[in-house]
Amino acid sequence: MTHTLDTRTTVLLLLPVSILMLVFFVWPLALVGWNSFYNATSGAVSLSAYYSLSTSTLFYRVLANTLQISCVATLVSLVLGYVIALHLAGMDARRRAPYMILVMLPFWTSILVKSFAFTVVLGDRGLVNQAIGWLSAPLGPALHLEMLFNRVGVIIGMSNYLLPFMVFPILASLLAQNASLRRVAEIMGAGPVRIFLRITLPLSLPGVLAGVLMSMTLAMGMYITPALLGGRRDMMMANLVDFYTRQTLDWNLASAIAIVLLALSALLIGALMRVQRNRALFQ
Repeated sequence: MTHTLDTRTTVLLLLPVSILMLVFFVWPLALVGWNSFYNATSGAVSLSAYYSLSTSTLFYRVLANTLQISCVATLVSLVLGYVIALHLAGMDARRRAPYMILVMLPFWTSILVKSFAFTVVLGDRGLVNQAIGWLSAPLGPALHLEMLFNRVGVIIGMSNYLLPFMVFPILASLLAQNASLRRVAEIMGAGPVRIFLRITLPLSLPGVLAGVLMSMTLAMGMYITPALLGGRRDMMMANLVDFYTRQTLDWNLASAIAIVLLALSALLIGALMRVQRNRALFQ
């Protein structure tokens, strides 16, 4: 037996969350959009901030950094996340539970704390370099890898943060697959690699697309990780917004950068949703 809510009850139930979204999301976003057009100094409304961005070498360099770092971090998270999800999908529910907790650990720790922890782990005298030096000592001079205040540290820190957002959607797609499909393929003589490429991977693509969508969107807006683990050449869009709001006090330009970043995220979401919709039509 199903129950339907009348219009008044539906409105009353949606009213609190609607007010919350209006006050804490729509209104601040509208202010940012207005500030990107309104110049408080001259009191005029214009596209001068967007014109300044279109002629700024710094903006294009930071935009390229943002796209490159986001794509690499998403790709690393995808590879690691798919392997982890595939391993978890092969376990029974009881054995899977403690490993799921380990995957969720990044959610329970502040990204600021984790980024500071990586400065200890990846530093010149950090745990990783000490282990590498100890292993390479018998072969000659101890090896030392620069993994802090450069692109490597940023990718490692961002991948650690994004990994759960990649694991859970892929795991859900893998668990939803019918196990009899693999058994039938085995009976017909297909090997593990062929079964993975022809059955497991195609059926898990919705989870892959969802994970890529969330990871890429989050990566493009990263601020703390590139600020703490990256160098001067690893500035991202969020760091550029911070630069214009705290150092040059150019809120007009900072708001325009934020709107551009929002537009890029919206384009990414639209493109991935279109790919998913086209894939569903051809199935």
